[in-house]
Amino acid sequence: MYEQLMYEKFYRSLYRIRRVEEEVAKVYPTDKIKSPVHLSIGQEAVSVGICEALQPDDVVFGTYRSHALYLAKGGDLNKMIAELYGKATGCAKGKGGSMHMIDLAANVMGSSAVVGTTIANAIGYAYALKHQPQDSIVVSIFGDGAVDEGVFAESMNWAALKKLPMIFVCENNNYAIHTHQRERQKLDNICDRARSYGIPAEKIEDNDTLTIYEKIGAAAKALRNGEPGPFFFECMTYRWKEHVGPNEDYHLGYRTKEEAEPWIKNDQLKRLAELVESEERQKIEDEVEAEIKAAFEFAEASPFPKYPELFTDVFKEG
Repeated sequence: MYEQLMYEKFYRSLYRIRRVEEEVAKVYPTDKIKSPVHLSIGQEAVSVGICEALQPDDVVFGTYRSHALYLAKGGDLNKMIAELYGKATGCAKGKGGSMHMIDLAANVMGSSAVVGTTIANAIGYAYALKHQPQDSIVVSIFGDGAVDEGVFAESMNWAALKKLPMIFVCENNNYAIHTHQRERQKLDNICDRARSYGIPAEKIEDNDTLTIYEKIGAAAKALRNGEPGPFFFECMTYRWKEHVGPNEDYHLGYRTKEEAEPWIKNDQLKRLAELVESEERQKIEDEVEAEIKAAFEFAEASPFPKYPELFTDVFKEG
């Protein structure tokens, strides 16, 4: 019974993210969505596996491809879609767009359009948590391209030195925009880099959301039990759509459909669907479809920000 309920929860989260992004892809060509979109289709399993292993008070920092993380952690769907529409009711008041998802109530910290920048934010938050009487942890999620940034090395060293209560997750889809990892890094040794700082590191293959859940859960439990952090995981995954936008991009020549086919065949959404009883699966899908429809209607009906909003939330030295 416990396993069935867990499968249902995983399926709901995976299905919800997939369908939200499919609707985003459908609406995007109409120009109602006011910012570029970096879709997570194909990569949902990583965020779902991570977030299902966390507690509500745990904090996550993501990347500009953050729709899946935002939703998996409990971000408000109405506010997400309104943000994509550039509306005042959006999670960043319509001023952030797709690449700057944030929901403080769900402990989803602001993502960034600049590669790797939230890694440093995450270690700062974890350092603060270490000096507070609570057992919350921080998870920093970034792509394989971010490990080439200087902030990655500096942050790993600092986190290891200060034994921070956090988990680093490299969401490795093999590409930094259109450049494969083998063309950017002489060695396929991301986990070895983490180990060089004295951080336990493990590579999780096959985009396996249940394995990710188990591994992240074990690391989170260890941190809550007082074991010094951080921990590091490299989760292999694959994006189905173009780097930015709603379409496929195999015609560009930097990757092939044949490369993608094994990942599509191993779709974790289909895998979880087979583990959920058909009647319950239909109920989940109906509820999610109704929620998505309401969210887009909410965004359509919401107002754009007023002119004075341009001058709020702006830092200025006195």
